[in-house]
Amino acid sequence: MLTSAAPLTLAELTVALDAIGGFEACPFIAVAVSGGPDSLSLTLLAERWARQRDGKLIALTVDHRLRPESAEEARTVGGWLAERGIAHRVLEWCGPKPATGIQAAARAARYRLLADCCRAQGCLHLLTAHHREDQAETHLIRERAGSGIDGLAGMSAVREMPGMRLVRPLLAVPKARLLALLAAERQPFLSDPSNRNPVFERARLRLGESASDEATIERLTAALRGHGRQRIARGQELDRWLAISVSLHPGGFAVLDPAAIGRVEAELAERLLGRVAACIGGAPYPLRQERVARLRAGLLQQPERARTLGGCRFVPWRGHLLVIRELSGAAPPVPLSPGTELAWDRRFAVMPPPSAMPGLVLGYLGQSEISGGERLPATRRQSELPRLIHAVLPAVWDEAGVVAAPCLGYSRAGARALPMIAFHPLNPLSRAGFTVV
Repeated sequence: MLTSAAPLTLAELTVALDAIGGFEACPFIAVAVSGGPDSLSLTLLAERWARQRDGKLIALTVDHRLRPESAEEARTVGGWLAERGIAHRVLEWCGPKPATGIQAAARAARYRLLADCCRAQGCLHLLTAHHREDQAETHLIRERAGSGIDGLAGMSAVREMPGMRLVRPLLAVPKARLLALLAAERQPFLSDPSNRNPVFERARLRLGESASDEATIERLTAALRGHGRQRIARGQELDRWLAISVSLHPGGFAVLDPAAIGRVEAELAERLLGRVAACIGGAPYPLRQERVARLRAGLLQQPERARTLGGCRFVPWRGHLLVIRELSGAAPPVPLSPGTELAWDRRFAVMPPPSAMPGLVLGYLGQSEISGGERLPATRRQSELPRLIHAVLPAVWDEAGVVAAPCLGYSRAGARALPMIAFHPLNPLSRAGFTVV
């Protein structure tokens, strides 16, 4: 690593954050800080950036509890930050750990803990310190895995998440400049031994220096820029076709114009179908490309047949395609606790008021044994929605039967303080820009 690099400056971080935009006038930001040089450098400069704007910063450290010394390391980081007057909190990953795939599981747990903490505190922006070499490694890993253009474009500077966003302002900054900053600040830092463990792919890349020499990084950076421009253009085209051909309903289903599948190129049509399926099906992982391609081919060859993909059913209806949740793959019904919000089936945000009726259960109409034989009173909304959709509409019930089916305009006489049920999929249909007003 170069030792003659100039330290990253507050002015340069300001330029990067201004380019990203979307912050409040008095920003409240969080920084994920492990205690390593990258995250500590970002924390020091980001705190000054927020303070200049009468904002505030909280540093968040996740203790994965995978090493005996991790708790002491988290306390050490807290001590360093306390000396600088920076607020700090430790989040612990509790419970059993998997025997395999530990890095992927730890990453998922880390981002879940960080995002939950940010949302609980009303913080809209979580900053991470991924830098230029991290970006180059990501490109190499995805290149070896045979990723397409979207994957080869690497990490994006902004990733939107439910109720907040992930911000990566250092993707163009060499690691050497972050080390130089800490040296100038006389700030110690921690070293994670897993970064040198050849069991992990990123560690093998670092040990082999395949993404460390300047010529290689310059070549990869140029490739990343090119793929990034293509990803932006492709994303804009996809969003345009989604707006033209897809309608979402608050009940958690979509209506798709099947003509769009044949009007656009195969690759764009498959991305459109995959995006709709991910939104309605709530899949936690990207859908396999070959399965999406088979769906497209089937819809074109036999448009009268219903098909399934990613926890969804694609059903022909009056010249359109209904995309509805596949009941067999849906989350089971859950009891509701007054005043306790929850995200259900990766698609619905449910907010029971503190005064909600006791004994309520949330599920889909087709999941309730009680509601299975119950004929709800006719409402105008019932006649507006296809009958086949009713079974996959959210409802609440108790021992006496269905209490409310909001999308059908039904609530039992005398029912009070019913929960609010909002379609808020974890996989949004569009990656539209994050705006603070």
